[in-house]
Amino acid sequence: MSVHDVARRLPGISALTDLCRSLAMLDAILAPEWDHRWHSFDAQWSPTEAMASMQDGQGGEYSIVFSADGAYARGFDHESPMSPYVDDAPWPGVLDEVPEVFRRYVDEPSFSDEFGMPVVTACLWRGSGDDRWRAGAVEFPEDGEDSDGADWLFQLLVTGTPESYQEWAEDYFEMDIDVEAVRHVYALRPLTDEVVAAINPERVPAELAKDIKEIGYPAGAAE
Repeated sequence: MSVHDVARRLPGISALTDLCRSLAMLDAILAPEWDHRWHSFDAQWSPTEAMASMQDGQGGEYSIVFSADGAYARGFDHESPMSPYVDDAPWPGVLDEVPEVFRRYVDEPSFSDEFGMPVVTACLWRGSGDDRWRAGAVEFPEDGEDSDGADWLFQLLVTGTPESYQEWAEDYFEMDIDVEAVRHVYALRPLTDEVVAAINPERVPAELAKDIKEIGYPAGAAE
């Protein structure tokens, strides 16, 4: 599955924003330490932008910026033959068609290395008025169309189900996780002590206040 397949399967901007909040909240419940989390969400990345991100701790990552203009996503698979470090430049086609409204993210320091090289193997975007996600015309290497890493980088965003997160998290965190509690978070319902305990019995709900604020997760009494 290449970035073009991901573009066809990703949900709309609003639904994707909600999903990214959910992933970040679940990771925050499961992992008190930031170094152990894959997913994060900064509801106030800038005064006008929010950003979802993923880092697997081994060089794989993505960033998705949400703004009034729409959404811009870049992913990086450090083992991809399309890595910009292969020829000291982004792979042809990956960034060439990024529209002007999102061009500032191509050179965004947070998405580049210390020399200004865009750290990217897959890129897609969706304007606020678009009816679909878009990606540039890329001539993939002989390794195949999944060479850009989009298949595994965006997997949980494409599947989009509580069950897919439960399966991934149980494998990664090596613990049993109640899927009904995951559904509660996927629905963006305010957290309860019972839901937090069902996800991670060792997590103290009061410790999550800072994460809830940063993520922009709904607070208050659950229904």
